[in-house]
Amino acid sequence: MGSITALLDGFATAAQPLYLLYALLGVTLGTAVGVLPGIGPAMTVALLLPLTYTLEPTAALIIFAGIYYGGMYGGSTTSILLNTPGESSSIVTALEGNKMARAGKGAAALATAAIGSFVAGTIATVLLTALAPTIADLAVTLGPADYFALMVVAFTTVAALLGSSPVRGLASLGLGLFIGLIGVDTLSGQSRFTLGIPTLADGVDVVVVAVGVFAVGEAIYVASRLRHGPVEVIPVGGKWATREFWARSWKPWLRGTAIGFPIGTVPAGGADVSTFLSYAAEKKLSKRPEEFGKGAIEGVAGPEAANNAAAAGVLVPLLTLGLPTTATAAVIVAAFQSYGIQPGPLLFSNNSAMVWALIASLYIGNVMLLVLNLPLVKIWVKVLQIPRPYLYAGILLFAALGTYAVNFVVEDLIVLLVIGVIGFFMRRHGYPVAPLVVGMILGPMAEEQLRRTLQISEGDLSALVASPFAAVAYGVLAVLLAVAVVLRLRRRKTEKEVTAV
Repeated sequence: MGSITALLDGFATAAQPLYLLYALLGVTLGTAVGVLPGIGPAMTVALLLPLTYTLEPTAALIIFAGIYYGGMYGGSTTSILLNTPGESSSIVTALEGNKMARAGKGAAALATAAIGSFVAGTIATVLLTALAPTIADLAVTLGPADYFALMVVAFTTVAALLGSSPVRGLASLGLGLFIGLIGVDTLSGQSRFTLGIPTLADGVDVVVVAVGVFAVGEAIYVASRLRHGPVEVIPVGGKWATREFWARSWKPWLRGTAIGFPIGTVPAGGADVSTFLSYAAEKKLSKRPEEFGKGAIEGVAGPEAANNAAAAGVLVPLLTLGLPTTATAAVIVAAFQSYGIQPGPLLFSNNSAMVWALIASLYIGNVMLLVLNLPLVKIWVKVLQIPRPYLYAGILLFAALGTYAVNFVVEDLIVLLVIGVIGFFMRRHGYPVAPLVVGMILGPMAEEQLRRTLQISEGDLSALVASPFAAVAYGVLAVLLAVAVVLRLRRRKTEKEVTAV
């Protein structure tokens, strides 16, 4: 009953006209960004992060949550009409949805993606509402060794599972840990890796790193691969809802939700893995397997539902444990920290009103997104016609202005450029950028918990695994890695089948 009462209070807050406006702004920006190929939710949240400092925390986080959900919705439009997935989680949608659009069924493909996203997002948010307080209550009892174990789990899984190579993921994580250590050591008061530059004595601002890696790095990378000429957009054709549409879509929506949410809650590959598993499941269960690869509506409905369910699942470890398991989640943690708020077990007790308003806004934003995506799809198609040079020039301009506005220090712009160039080369050579941000955010926290554990145990290293929870966490880590290997192998098998088709 306590959670229901808190959620109702959250709805009372989120339903205020000003917060409704912020939610609408967030989902609109997220959808617009998701529609544009090459720009994802992580980049948008990072770009807007410095520009929301004048807002109160609740308003800013409602905007970011709207962008997160909206970006997942909007990505289907690009995949279906342009055959250009904005993110890897939209690859399967592009495969079947684009074939449907070319066959004159674009409206049905867009509709099943939008409604499936709504169904999955709503069910997953209900599960988030039910699970989050319980996990938070359990996490309050954890000690320093337990927290360190959780962070080791986050480090290992995020680094090993994101990107094409675990070695590259670990290298990206190591770079992030190094950046997180720059500054003055709080325990000894000694400067670390500052190179004698006074600006670095306070450390590198996480906002500068997030904007540099996601916005500047991505803009330079896309510019280096920019293709000239007009963009070919397939017209939206056909009826969006028929009796056959509902009959063939509702089961894949539910199955996609059941696959996506559990995978999203654990660091086991996130939306990427869940969409491929959903596609494989739909192909195996379909009564018309011959249509797959030629425009099967189940191949759009299931993966899109899995994609959005996984997005809600990611918020469970983020809000309850403070562990980001995706790139966007890492930037949202940076948003929390920019307001002096640390997501984790105490979030539900110290900032109860804010977190429940945030969860309530997810329900409201989901309804807004359904309204925005079904009747206004032709408007989003127009967004695809924005010339890329203008778009990315604007991104770089806002990135520079936003970064300078954080501290009004010119040196931050130099750091922004350096981080942006690093982000560009990481993308170019296949290094995932999410582990870098996760390492920078969680690195100092892990160091603090490690030192606290060793101080309490007087240097006894066995204290790191003496706690039952820590021992279980390391055991779960081993299981997760094994499961991840199996899931990755299944994904590769599905990819080969998709390529063959």
